[in-house]
Amino acid sequence: MGAVKIWNAMEVADQARKDYSSEILHSSLSIDPSLPLPDMKPRIVELCKDMVKKWSNLDASCFNIQTISGGITNLLLKVDVNEGHYNTVSFTIRLYGPNTEYIVNRERELQATKYISAAGFGAKWLGVFGNGTVQSFINARTLTPSDMREPKLVAKIAKELRRFHQVEIPDSKEPQLWNDVCKFFEKASVLEFDDIEKQKRYQTISFKKIHDEITELKELTGHLNCPVVFAHNDLLSGNIMINDEEDKLYFIDYEYASYNYRGYDIGNHFAEYSGFECDYTLYPNKDEQYRFFRNYIKPDRPYEVSDEDLETFYVEANTYGLASHLYWALWGLIQAKMSSIDFDYLGYFFLRYNEFKRQKENVFLLARSYLSGCRRE
Repeated sequence: MGAVKIWNAMEVADQARKDYSSEILHSSLSIDPSLPLPDMKPRIVELCKDMVKKWSNLDASCFNIQTISGGITNLLLKVDVNEGHYNTVSFTIRLYGPNTEYIVNRERELQATKYISAAGFGAKWLGVFGNGTVQSFINARTLTPSDMREPKLVAKIAKELRRFHQVEIPDSKEPQLWNDVCKFFEKASVLEFDDIEKQKRYQTISFKKIHDEITELKELTGHLNCPVVFAHNDLLSGNIMINDEEDKLYFIDYEYASYNYRGYDIGNHFAEYSGFECDYTLYPNKDEQYRFFRNYIKPDRPYEVSDEDLETFYVEANTYGLASHLYWALWGLIQAKMSSIDFDYLGYFFLRYNEFKRQKENVFLLARSYLSGCRRE
C-alpha cells in the first residue's frame, strides 16, 4: 500500500492510549485515496482486519464499503462489518488527500480531535492509520449551502457554534489565523507549474500586493480586540450534518480547528453560504446575519440581544470575512500545485481573491467607522 505516510500511526495511537481510557485502533497501513472504490475495497478490508484482530478470519463479503462524501481534500467512507449472529458494526474511515500535509497540521488536528470528541461533538474518534482516521458512524445527512440559510438551521448552527467555542484544549491559546496565512503566503508565492497555461495564470498574481493586503488587514483587525476562542475554522455545509428525525446537529472534520478569533470563525462560515462555486449573491445580508448573532449571543433569549452587541458582531464577522477570502485564496494556490483531485483550485484562488477586492473598501469603511465611534465613547 505504497501511499506516503503522513505521520507515525503507532506513535499517535500510543499517545492516545495515555490520554484516553479507551483503546484506540491503529495500523501502519496506508490506502491510496485516488484509487477507484472497487480497487480500494480489498485494501480497506485488509486495513480493518489489521486493526481489529477478531475480524481477521471474516470473508471479504462480510465488509460493505461505500462512499459517503468526497470533498476537495478528503474522502469519507462508510464501512459495515457483518460479524455474524445478526450483528453489524458500522464506522467511517476518513482518507486524507495526497500532499495535504502541506496544508494541514495533522498533529494539531489529532490533538484537538481528542478533546472535541470528549466534549460531545461530532463522531467519536476510534482509530488511526497511515494516512487517515477511523470514527464512529453518524446517522445524519450532510447540509447543502442552501440549508445553512434556513432560519431554523441558522439558529441551531449558531447555538452549536457557541458551544463549540467553549471547548478547552490544553494547548497554546494563541490565535493561529495570521500565522497560518503567513505560512500559506510563503508557500503560495514560490510555486512553479509544469502546465504552461497554469504558469501563465499564476504569473499574473502580484504577491507584493497580496502581502500589503495581509499587512493592512492584520493591522485593522488588531484594533477590534476580537475574543479568541477554540474555532472550527472550516464551517462549510459539508462539515455540518443533521439527523432530521432526532433534530440533532453535528459539526465534523477538525482539520483546520485551532484557537482563533471569534469573528473569523463566524465570518468564514458566512462566506461558505456561497458554496465552492463562490456565488456571492448568496452571502447573508444584515438581517440574516443578525438572526445568527442573536442565537449565538443569547441562545435562550435571542430577542434580548442589544443593538451594540449586534453591531460589534457584524463588524467582527465581516472584517474577518475578508481574512477568510485571503486564507482560502492562498490555500487554493497551494492545492493547485499539490492536489491530484480534479478541481480548478487556481480558478478558486481568483474567485476568492476577487471577492476580497470587491468587498474590501466597504468593509474597511465599516470597521473604521465603528472604531472611531468606539473611541469617542
